[in-house]
Amino acid sequence: MMCPYCLSENASNSLVCSTCSRDIAVPATLIAERDDLARKRDLIRGELVRARAELELIRTRDHRRQR
Repeated sequence: MMCPYCLSENASNSLVCSTCSRDIAVPATLIAERDDLARKRDLIRGELVRARAELELIRTRDHRRQR
């Protein structure tokens, strides 16, 4: 695990950086929250892609009607 403060490499299960002695442990609750936010982000991105496709379909249909 890379220390976010001094950028030294530490063992993957380290709680404290061996170089700068700062706390580098990440609580499980933060990891779970990060994962939940990533899932929500992916769902919203999917909705955005579908909405853009729907808008493009409407624009194409309207453009054809105007001709």
